[in-house]
Amino acid sequence: MERFGFVGLPNSGKSSLYNALTGSDALAAPYAFATIDSNVGVAKVSDPRLGVLGELSGSRVVTPASVQFTDIGGLVEGASRGEGLGNRFLAGIREVDAVVYVLRAFVAEDVPGLSDPLEHLRILELELTLADLEAVENRLAKRRKAVIQDSSLGSEVAALEAALGVLSDGTPIYRSHLSDAQRAALQESFLLTNRPVLAVVNVGEDQLGHASEVVAPVAAELSGQAVVMAVCVQLESEAAQFSADERAEVLQGLGLGEGALGRFSHAAYDLLGLRTFFTTGEKETRAWTFRLGALAPEAAGRIHSDFQRGFIRAEVISCQELLSAGGWAQAKEQGLLRTEGKDYAVVDGDVMEFRFNV
Repeated sequence: MERFGFVGLPNSGKSSLYNALTGSDALAAPYAFATIDSNVGVAKVSDPRLGVLGELSGSRVVTPASVQFTDIGGLVEGASRGEGLGNRFLAGIREVDAVVYVLRAFVAEDVPGLSDPLEHLRILELELTLADLEAVENRLAKRRKAVIQDSSLGSEVAALEAALGVLSDGTPIYRSHLSDAQRAALQESFLLTNRPVLAVVNVGEDQLGHASEVVAPVAAELSGQAVVMAVCVQLESEAAQFSADERAEVLQGLGLGEGALGRFSHAAYDLLGLRTFFTTGEKETRAWTFRLGALAPEAAGRIHSDFQRGFIRAEVISCQELLSAGGWAQAKEQGLLRTEGKDYAVVDGDVMEFRFNV
């Protein structure tokens, strides 16, 4: 399950967005530090192909892919120096797959705080960069001693030294010149700015008509280094209170289309290079995520490590071909199933059945 960590200033709408995406009721109040303990929730990723496959197979259970969200307490400028409640929350998102910046653009007299998303971005990046700088300094001191006895740590030491220079200049790792190899060598340091970033600009209902203009300065500042999207969190959180069937109608009535979860999921999948394959049968039809370029054994490992360890082969057919054939048995009779080995690169929409032996 892919994990996303939410960071934002107090009253940015971070907890309300978390509620809208997960259907939770975490406290979202118009005062600073309403969130003290981290909130962790799971959201199901909608995929229209899944239900159709489930009907075709007569599955008793249909299980969508899921993503996990962690909502931490709001950060303030100077958090790294202990301002507000400090940055003690940050440990809760050090192991996420991507970081979500929630940047406030809406104006509300009864909700204190800045309404300039660029200023929100500046403060968040500064505090996360300073937190990473401290982490790198501590780890580098230890690794410089350890590399004397273990020369294999040389690449990590070099990467930490490069990161130290970047962070000292106030630049987050994800916006730096560090190479992919250097960033990979930093993974065990669990740096907050060494993660892909999705920036959510929280717009007001009165800004929806020109949301692209509101988002434009943030998109220009990040210049392709992060995915940027506009969300009216207030409307989304209100729509999330309805049942699934009612929610779709409410979202359409508000002009929000598929809603924040659908748009967020698409953006997150693109950000992390995620794709979907399916397994299907009478017992269950299920969606599984994999990283673009993954080979068949790795995809099998998403189901269970034994599948990957003892992988023999996979029977594969595209979702559309399976639907056109009318079922797995019919596809087999028509010779549409392919047998693929360990070198097969899985494609989005593949329906797979694995053979393994442990």
